[in-house]
Amino acid sequence: MKRMFLALSALGASVYLSLGADNPTPPATSQAQTQQPCCCARMSGGSMQMGQMQMGGRGMRMGMGMATFAPLPADFATDTNPMTPAKIELGRMLFFEKRLSANGRLSCNSCHDLASYGVDHQPTSSGFWNQKGTRNSPTVYNAAGYFAQFWDGRAATVEEQAKGPILNPVEMGLPSGSAAVAALKSIPEYVALFSAAFPSSPDPVTFDNVAAAIGAFERTLVTPSRWDRFLAGDQSALSPQERAGFHRFMHTGCAGCHNGTLVGGGAYEKLGEAQPFPDTTDLGRFQVTKNASDRMFFKVPSLRNVEQTAPYFHNGKIATLDEAVTQMGKYQLGVNLSPAEREQIIAWLKTLTGALPAQYIAEPSLPEGAGRH
Repeated sequence: MKRMFLALSALGASVYLSLGADNPTPPATSQAQTQQPCCCARMSGGSMQMGQMQMGGRGMRMGMGMATFAPLPADFATDTNPMTPAKIELGRMLFFEKRLSANGRLSCNSCHDLASYGVDHQPTSSGFWNQKGTRNSPTVYNAAGYFAQFWDGRAATVEEQAKGPILNPVEMGLPSGSAAVAALKSIPEYVALFSAAFPSSPDPVTFDNVAAAIGAFERTLVTPSRWDRFLAGDQSALSPQERAGFHRFMHTGCAGCHNGTLVGGGAYEKLGEAQPFPDTTDLGRFQVTKNASDRMFFKVPSLRNVEQTAPYFHNGKIATLDEAVTQMGKYQLGVNLSPAEREQIIAWLKTLTGALPAQYIAEPSLPEGAGRH
């Protein structure tokens, strides 16, 4: 996983903010098969309608209304991986477990620091021999609500995603899932913890169950903010300046793709819709599908906590939120946003920052043992 890159969209163009140190590996289904369309469709006459929302030229009017957005749930529970206290607690331990790396010095939390909004604030993260990944590491907060994981969407769920960094030779570097299992089985307390978390399994310490436990924990990493209070009816939750920022966000066209509970995270969109993006060294989803139509398509990330997740874009090359908004206005919308317009948008984006549950995310005491691979 790795970070968020802001894309302000109009006429179907999306924008991003960087989420994730994902270093590509296996192929998945094509973008044509899995891409969820933006909530807009091109129409003749230079205007566009999106349900109640209308766009004329590049601006999106406020007719869209608050129904396009929704508060965060308490968690991102799923029937495919039932969440139990024992499984969540095991997942919390495994998230911090450095013995799941080849050198015993890296854990999930190394690149997705829970005390730092789930990121490491590096352009790209360092692997177990200090190798650098090719993409910025995204936050894990609220990530379980995405329609796909990684910048290129090559994993469908956080459970599937959790396996990737452990085995990636540029990240944690274990040679196989069986090496992870061997390390955990050599620690008696982990064997007992897996038995409690997966009581119906005759052999509970498996690589699939490692991923299921980490996924269950990540599904609880939810950060409600003042924006959620506002959506729930607390009109005092946002200042007049922040409400003006939301109006500017809508009018500019950002909500064409950044909408819903996560304010994004539900589609793939092309980076460089209005003008070609200057850095084409990473072709995004094309590297998974090999379909020419997927060149420069990336998952639209959530804008939640974006204030706290710099640096931005898939390559981590943009240091500030103001510069991210500036560049995405140019490349996604084809407009130069004024300093005042950017300030308005950023004022509202800051209302998406939630409080971190300090006690819950503190590093737990881990079982003792060498963890032999």
